[in-house]
Amino acid sequence: MTDSLLLLHALILGVVEGLTEFLPVSSTGHLILVGQLLGFNSDKGKVFEIAIQFAAIMAVVWEYRARLGHTLLSIGSETLSQRLVLNLTVAFLPAAILGFLFLKQIKLYLFNPFVVAAAFIIGGVLILWAERREHKVCAESIDDITWRDALKVGFAQALSMIPGTSRSGATIIGGLFFGLSRRAATEFSFFLAIPTMFAATLYDVYKHKALFSSDDINLFTIGSTVSFLSAFLAVRGLIRFISRHDFSIFAWYRIIFGVLVLVSAQRGWVDWSNH
Repeated sequence: MTDSLLLLHALILGVVEGLTEFLPVSSTGHLILVGQLLGFNSDKGKVFEIAIQFAAIMAVVWEYRARLGHTLLSIGSETLSQRLVLNLTVAFLPAAILGFLFLKQIKLYLFNPFVVAAAFIIGGVLILWAERREHKVCAESIDDITWRDALKVGFAQALSMIPGTSRSGATIIGGLFFGLSRRAATEFSFFLAIPTMFAATLYDVYKHKALFSSDDINLFTIGSTVSFLSAFLAVRGLIRFISRHDFSIFAWYRIIFGVLVLVSAQRGWVDWSNH
């Protein structure tokens, strides 16, 4: 593979990661599919995914830099800042603990096309259900969320360890079921992504540190830059989108993508266990 072609693949995967990481559609599923179709699913590809995931996290940090900075500076004196930090800690723990205990088993037994497809389709059906049921809002904004709400969202996030579920999808739709408004559920999902994805990224860096090479700096730079910009646009776009629409379009997209997973596995286009 030529250097220019490799850089093109980095650009494409950066766009895919950035656009899908914070939408309820499973970035992992998209990266597996696109990586396989591009022939970029080797160990180097897995390390590359770590780099572009980190860039996507930084897009959220940048978008909410004012709120994050204020929270850090006022945590000792303001109740709202203390509540946000407590809620994020409580919501982070279920996935962290369950991931530590069962991640190897999950990757061994659940990374197959049928589980991935089922997760996509079931997630889509749950989104349609969440949008069609009577939605009683108990928390209009992120500041109204209680630690009990946060814990429920944390357990919903733990479901995202099932491949194809989507971390953002689990937290946003879980939030809707638990009485959060669309905006509160979406913004809390963004904030919760920061500790969750930082922890996952640091773990992956440690696990694959031997595969990092200075020779790949151009590859990582292009992929990370595009991932950051795409994620930034996706985060801003989703907040604007939900002010006027519901999540039904993502539900139908998930269902269609789930069918695509089954077709691609049956025809041998994609090895969904190789991740």
